[in-house]
Amino acid sequence: MVRRPSSASGRARPGFTLVELLVVIAIIGTLVGLLLPAVQAAREAARRSSCGNNVRQLGIGLQNQVATRRALPAGRNALGLSAFTAILPAIEQSTLLPKLDPRKAWNDPFHAEAAAASIPTLRCPSDAATFLPGTLGGTNYRFNQGTGILWGNPPTDPADPNYGFPAPDGVFFLDSRIRIQDITDGTSHTAAISEHVIGDFSNAMSSRGDTFWPQTNPTTADQAMQQCAAIDPANLSYQRFSNIGGPWIYGYHSTSIYFHVAPPNHRSCMYPPGRIMTTAKSNHPGGVVLGMCDAAVRFVADDVDLAVWRAVGSRAGGETIAGQVSQ
Repeated sequence: MVRRPSSASGRARPGFTLVELLVVIAIIGTLVGLLLPAVQAAREAARRSSCGNNVRQLGIGLQNQVATRRALPAGRNALGLSAFTAILPAIEQSTLLPKLDPRKAWNDPFHAEAAAASIPTLRCPSDAATFLPGTLGGTNYRFNQGTGILWGNPPTDPADPNYGFPAPDGVFFLDSRIRIQDITDGTSHTAAISEHVIGDFSNAMSSRGDTFWPQTNPTTADQAMQQCAAIDPANLSYQRFSNIGGPWIYGYHSTSIYFHVAPPNHRSCMYPPGRIMTTAKSNHPGGVVLGMCDAAVRFVADDVDLAVWRAVGSRAGGETIAGQVSQ
């Protein structure tokens, strides 16, 4: 006679039925589904906080420059070296100073080692930068040139197609040496630093980090923004520059400069010869981190009023700024 399995008490051992097991698995799956967004949000909040700390450190570096040299560093010099090269000691990168020579062009072989250096303070953890070449030190941060679309300084030759365009009204541009007294809108009301995602380094595909070419010739900020918004970015004929965000030593509109022409996370476009609207851009949901000229850090929403965003971008426009850029 075959005996049935039993417990020590002689009764049948209790267990889950298949239906009960499936119910438990479904409940666990539901709980995980409810918790995952909260976990992801917490992680992004930590990444955004880290990004804000980076911007604050860069702002302190700018303040150190003002204290020692009585002016903010140039957005770029005539040889293409960016403002980052001036604030290396403030971001614990003094060892790179001997590897930089302000008398040499940014792409001179002498600068190869510095150009490849990876600096943690220049990278936002919300941007994985999958396509960034290993030979380039990347940056997610940019310096504010202002609200105009002219890339360089105003030409003096009447035959130049950009003759008559106004000078940059931000605080970082070609050979700029802006003093605190030049920022008449107030350092707490004037942007210094914001973000930009790193590009895909290929014109064979389209990504939101790229700088596009609408193949038009806008003469105003409004025209530039409208014409940029009108293109289909999936159409590769509008590709123009994809090597976005590296190397950090390069003073260029696709590596170290941004503009307050369009609101945060708007598409970036260029209009050769010499007209640009590189936009502040991040992977943070809903907006970008913004560093002010007094080293304060704000988070600005994508739907910020355009007039307010442009007012923050100018150093001496006399505009009234509402509370939309408050922490």
